[in-house]
Amino acid sequence: MPPLDYLVIAPHPDDAELGAGGAILLLQSQGARVGVLDLTDGEPTPFGSLEIRRRETDAATAVLGLAWRGNLGLTNRRLENDLTARAKLAGVLRELRPRVLFAPYWEDAHPDHIAATALVEAARFWAKLSKTDLPGDPFYPQRILYYFSVHLRIHPRPSFVLDVTPHFETKMRAVECYRSQLIEGRDPTPPTALDDLRARGRYWGWAIQSGYGEPFVCREEVGLRGLRDLA
Repeated sequence: MPPLDYLVIAPHPDDAELGAGGAILLLQSQGARVGVLDLTDGEPTPFGSLEIRRRETDAATAVLGLAWRGNLGLTNRRLENDLTARAKLAGVLRELRPRVLFAPYWEDAHPDHIAATALVEAARFWAKLSKTDLPGDPFYPQRILYYFSVHLRIHPRPSFVLDVTPHFETKMRAVECYRSQLIEGRDPTPPTALDDLRARGRYWGWAIQSGYGEPFVCREEVGLRGLRDLA
C-alpha cells in the first residue's frame, strides 16, 4: 500500500470524526491520502455493541471516503501507554509511514484519551529506532497535530484553525453514523450533542471569519511558506 500522508489516531471509533472530520475531508479534497487508526473498539457502551459499533464505523468510513482505516485492538476503558501497546503502534507507523499524525488533545477527563496522547507520542519516537524487533524500516513522522474530542468544557487556545466550511455537512453525516453514541438514549430536546458540535464548528468558523472551523494544537512551532491562504 502507498504511504499515507496523514494518519488520525483515535482512542475510540467516532473520536476522529468528531475532532478532525472536517480536516480529513479537506485534506482528501486536496489530494492527500488520509487514514484513521482506532486504538480500541469503544465497547462496551450503554447503547452499543461490537456489532453495532462496527456497522457505525463502516458507515462513517464510507461517508469520509478514507484511503485506509484500521483498529489496533487495544482494550477500551483500559487503554495504557505500556510497552506492548507502544510496540504495536510503532509497527503500524513504520508500515503506513504517514508524514503527519493527528492525536487527541492531552488534557481531558477520559483516561483513554490521555493515555492515547502519551501512546502516540511514545510510539512516534519508537518508530524511528534501529536495532529493534519492530517490523519494517525506521520511520519518524514529521509532526503531531492535536485535535479536540474532549469531555472537559475547556476553552482551547489552538495553534491554528482550519476552514472546513465546504466539508462541514459531510462531517456531520459521518458523525451521525454513530447513533448509539450520540443519539440513542439521549434527550432529544435541543441543544443535543449534535447541536453542540455544530455550534462549536460555527464558533471556530466565526473566529477565523469563515463558516465553520476546526481547531488544532501543535507543541512545536507551525511554519508558513506564505500568507496567501490566511483566513
